[in-house]
Amino acid sequence: MICDSRLSAVLHALLHMAQQDEPMTSEALARCMGTHAVVVRRTMAGLREMGLVRSEKGHGGGWRLACDLEAVTLRDIYAALGAPRVFAIGHKTEQPACLVEQAVNDALGDALRKAEELLVQRLGEVTLATLSADFHRRLAGRSCPNGGSSHAA
Repeated sequence: MICDSRLSAVLHALLHMAQQDEPMTSEALARCMGTHAVVVRRTMAGLREMGLVRSEKGHGGGWRLACDLEAVTLRDIYAALGAPRVFAIGHKTEQPACLVEQAVNDALGDALRKAEELLVQRLGEVTLATLSADFHRRLAGRSCPNGGSSHAA
């Protein structure tokens, strides 16, 4: 099954960006996200259109947060990514002639809609500031010899 991990990867990158006083290059973000810089530029361009990040050109340029962590929810980021499909479960045929398959589709469709609504609602209750606070709590509880890293091993 193919897993769409863009939301997780983008949240990871945004939290790294929140820790920086300087812009982060697409290459640095690609390392955080475990992807290629071209994918980062394409993804960040969509976030820029939503006013979540901004880009700075030239030497020392890169990507910066352009939003208040308290004001942006995980649902906002999910929407900025185009509201990707939440579940891999789907119908065998969208408009079947078989009455049994129609009943199955109705039951599955209703359950999936309700589950997705609940998930999207919950994403709207969690801000980037909440994630940042959780990261800082975890960092404070971790001993990092020799300066350590904020990146989990």
